[in-house]
Formats: sequence, structure tokens, C-alpha cells
Amino acid sequence: MIYMLLCACAILYALFAYFFVKTYQLNGYNIGKFWGNCFALNFSIGDKNKLVFTKRIIRFYIVLTAFVCLLSALPMLFVGNGFLAAFDVCVVFVLTPVWITVVHYLILPLEILIKQYYIIKAKNKLGKKNIVKIGITGSYGKTSTKNILTHILEKQYKVCATPKNYNTEMGTTLTVLKHLDDHDVFIAEMGARKPRDIEKLTKNVNPDYAVITSIGNCHIETFKTLENIENTKFELAKFIKPEGVVFFGESDSTYKLFKRFDGNKVLTCRDKSFAYAENVTVNQYGCEFDLIIDQQQTHVKTKLLGKFNIDNIVVASAVAYKLGIKLEDIKMAIKTLEPSPHRLELIQNDYCSVLDDAYNSNEIGFKEALKVLSKFEGRKIVVTPGMVELGSKQSQINFALGCMIADECDYLIIMNEVNKNDLLSGAISHGMKRENIYFASTRAQQSELVKLLTCKGAVVLFENDLPDNYS
Repeated sequence: MIYMLLCACAILYALFAYFFVKTYQLNGYNIGKFWGNCFALNFSIGDKNKLVFTKRIIRFYIVLTAFVCLLSALPMLFVGNGFLAAFDVCVVFVLTPVWITVVHYLILPLEILIKQYYIIKAKNKLGKKNIVKIGITGSYGKTSTKNILTHILEKQYKVCATPKNYNTEMGTTLTVLKHLDDHDVFIAEMGARKPRDIEKLTKNVNPDYAVITSIGNCHIETFKTLENIENTKFELAKFIKPEGVVFFGESDSTYKLFKRFDGNKVLTCRDKSFAYAENVTVNQYGCEFDLIIDQQQTHVKTKLLGKFNIDNIVVASAVAYKLGIKLEDIKMAIKTLEPSPHRLELIQNDYCSVLDDAYNSNEIGFKEALKVLSKFEGRKIVVTPGMVELGSKQSQINFALGCMIADECDYLIIMNEVNKNDLLSGAISHGMKRENIYFASTRAQQSELVKLLTCKGAVVLFENDLPDNYS
């Protein structure tokens, strides 16, 4: 009887704990952030981000369930009153955040050992291959630059790049172990949540070429100051091999790092630098401009939207040129570029247009998306939760974004509570009518509002947020 009750308890608990475990995973297995969401009752309920059953999370889930079943067995065995035993089991279930914390620290040494084993294995595999290795970091444009560079280099090389926005130590490690084969070039996107993250990735990959894209106040809540962000991104240049070459993209902070670096370096995206764009024309269907590389010029066209994508194209083209791709081949590759999914991707049908910028999470990209939106005719709708992780400047920045939204669009749907008041106040201060501003706390509400407001010829911008059921 006890055995059947424990089996039932295990099944029930696995279902009950699902959203707690998903929140734990989505917070990067960071107990501090996990508890912050628990206190705020901000659990990851819904289908936008699913629990990914990696080997790590399976191990964690099994240990957690076994641990809770053991705790639940004690009242079943030693409390004679069935009601009290059931009450004790319920208390055990409610204390799930506590047990997640206990199990986290219980198996942490094992997880560290497993992680180091795979990192060393991937590092050794990379070291044995005669392959060109490229690292890309920055606050903005990492993934887009990686995708553009991959597309251009594929004209001549067999390229393996970290997929999607896999930019962590384990993301790079798994890419090397699972996907790297007889490739000529390996491209690693490198992200950071704290100082030394880029240093670790650089030492693991040991790149021949490095790219530092635009730098700004992204993740300022974590890094505290722009200087800390700059120093962390500079780790890619600091720890690259002595003969390695570093390419610097657009932004004042990036230019500051260019001047700071004493090694082999290439400046791009600035007038009269090694590679830059001029005579730029941008509309709702793409861009065209004159691309100048090493004092050679060609006129290029692309379906990619927004000025920031021109900067990404320029720096990627400069790297490709240094790797032997001819300017004419670069031009043809740029012409056939497709937007990265959810990064200012234009989706059109006979009824309306959608600007899907769901994966953007920075202020610069948000403003560029609004500029692209302004090029369209018809009713304009913005759906967004605003920008997060901006520290003390978050309120000010979201208020300013609300002002810009009011200047460029007709309707605003605000998703989630965090930036609700700032976006609302900013939009109203620039003349948007209160009745044209809506709030949605669930995906279903958001979807219904989009359907209600969308009309023939309308344009919907999903900024830093995309409903799962939109098609």
C-alpha cells in the first residue's frame, strides 16, 4: 500500500513541480534569481518557453522527486492519522522551492565535474583540428553578425557555427562535440552574464579571429556599469592568441576598445575605416548601400531591415574579405541574406504585415524597429513588454520608448507588469489616446487583442515578445 502511495506521490509531484523546475532552468540554474521569481510569484507558466529535458535537468528532476518522495514517506509511515499524513505531504509539496535549493547544492559538485569533462573534451577536439576559429561578442548584433558571416563564408568554406543564440560555455561545448566535423571554419558566439565569462569562452575556443560588435547598456542590471560591460567584452581581445586579429564594429564603446587594444586589429563601420557603408537607403523592404572594403567599393542590396543590420553586414564582410572571399562574392551573398528568425523579420500576407522582433532585447534595436515601422502605411500596432535588465535606467528608458511608440504607431499592447506604468506614461505624454493602449497578462489575451486591432493593411510589431500561437 505504501509503495503504491509513493508511486502516486512521485507522479503527482513530478507534475506539480514542473513549473518550479522550468523557472529554475530558465533562470540559468541560478538559485538567487529563482528565489527572486518565487517571491514575486513569477513562475514560468505557459508554452512560450518549455522545459528542456537535458541530461542535467533529467538528473535534477529524478533526484528532486526521489528526495520529496522520501520526505513524504515519513509522515505516511509514522503518522497514524491519515488526514495529518496528507496534510504533511501537502506541506512538503508547498515547500518545493526549498527542496529545489537543497537538491541544487546537493548535486552541484557532480554537475561541475560533468561540465568540466565535456569542456575539456571539446577543447581538445578543437585543438586537434586544422580549422579557422572565430569568436564573436558584443552587447548587440552577435547572433545576426554570426549568421551573416556564416552565409558569406559558405561561398567558399564549410562552416560550423553555434546555433541560434547558443553563446554560453556549454552551448559552445555541445556544438563542438555534436556538430563539428570536417569543417573549415568554426564560429562561436560568445555571451556574458558576468565578468570572466568571455575570458573562459576565449580560452576554450582559442580563436584566430575575433569580432566585437556594438556595446551598450544591455544587462546593465547584472554588470552595474557600462565600464564593466566594456571590460568583459574586451576579454575576447585580451585573451586571443598573440597572432590573432580583432575586428571592431560600431558604437562609441567599441571604438574605445579599438583604441585600447595593442594587437592586430581592424576598425569597421566608421567613415574611412577598413570597411564601412555610405549612400545608405532604407525602406520597409530592405536596405541598399555602397560597401567599401579596403578602399574597394561595390553597391549592395539586402532584404535585412534596419541600420544596425547594415553595421552587422559591414563587419561580417570585413572578416570574410580577410579570409579570402572576393568582394563580388560578398556582394552576391549579401543579396541572398535572409532575416534571422525573430530578429526584425518581415512576415507578410494578403491581409497584414508582421515585424517579428521578438528576440530583440536592447534599446538600440527597439528604436531601429520603430524606425522601420514608420516606413509602412496603414494601422500600426506595437506589442511589447518593454526592455528589462537596465538597472536604475530601466524606468527612464521605457518611458522614452513609450514616447517613441506614440510618435510612430496607433495602438500599443503592453505585455506583463514590469514596465507597464512607464510605457503607459510615456505613450500618453506624447499624445497617444488612453483608449488606444491595452494590457495583456496572458498569451491568450494578447492574441485576442491582436486579432481585435488588426485590420487589412495593418502592421504589427512584436518587440521583445511573440505569442506562441501567432501564425
